[in-house]
Amino acid sequence: MLEITAKLKSRRGAYAVEVKGRLALPFDKRQKSRLLAQLESGEAVALKLPRGEVLRGGDLVVGTDGRVIEVVAEPEALLHVVCDDAAALTRAAYHLGNRHVPVQVGEGFLRIAADHVLEAMLRGLGATLTLLRAPFEPEAGAYGGHHHHGNADSAGARIHEFGNAHDDDHSHGDHDHGHAHEH
Repeated sequence: MLEITAKLKSRRGAYAVEVKGRLALPFDKRQKSRLLAQLESGEAVALKLPRGEVLRGGDLVVGTDGRVIEVVAEPEALLHVVCDDAAALTRAAYHLGNRHVPVQVGEGFLRIAADHVLEAMLRGLGATLTLLRAPFEPEAGAYGGHHHHGNADSAGARIHEFGNAHDDDHSHGDHDHGHAHEH
């Protein structure tokens, strides 16, 4: 089994490198430092990255055999949030942030992982919601890096950690969405 132990400092296109595989993962799995997964070819891989490392679509990782693998942000179920004005969108962002929900910020919209409880809250705040499937690239958070990638709708290198160190529940039914708590 291929072990992936490091992330290259530069992203695809930054310098000439031959990519030998693609690893497509949703955001919740791209936050894990320890994970068993499969390349798009079907080959099994084990992620063994430094704790707190978050993978973004377009990142390059290196296997113990020297192969360079491209990380792909797998499309997932998201809520696309728009509001009638900037104040209402800011209010929605405030309430999501207050719940430590990973949020992708775009020009005039927010995106979050689909969640019926948060959907009801946002509708109650007057937001218009659309369910869609797209890659999810939320903000890095207040204590994460502020490294912005080429896509204006995405940002970040790390997500900050909150909660108990033993909390491994990454379900979308609670209010601690997507925070990495790996052991």
